[in-house]
Amino acid sequence: MTNKPLIEPEYRMNWFGRQVAARLSAGTAELPYDVSERLRAARVQAVARRKQAHRVGAASVFAFGGAATLGFDEEGVSLWNRIASVLPLVALAAGLILINAVQNDWRASEVAEVDAALLTDDLPPAAYADSGFLQFLKSGGE
Repeated sequence: MTNKPLIEPEYRMNWFGRQVAARLSAGTAELPYDVSERLRAARVQAVARRKQAHRVGAASVFAFGGAATLGFDEEGVSLWNRIASVLPLVALAAGLILINAVQNDWRASEVAEVDAALLTDDLPPAAYADSGFLQFLKSGGE
């Protein structure tokens, strides 16, 4: 038995398959040899296809307590699955770096505008550092 949890529809499908197999196996004693051999070969093919289809859907969701994790069988972890699971983290990191760079550029341009306004103004920059001048500006300049 695998340690993969069975979801309800898969459990019902497996149960139905076992019931059909039991019913078909019950009537094989009366069949001729060539028919029973063809049935055996068909069963082997069906089991092989079922195993192959089971490998394709190798990803499973496991729930433990309040968290869910995505797990793969040993055969399900391929290079593409690993790349696909790391790709969102890489995109997030690239987005954060881009946002930081854009904000730094905006801040630098704002500081440059303030500096340019201070240097091109009629008042000397030392006037803005004077506490009396700030009081004069707050009172309305009268």
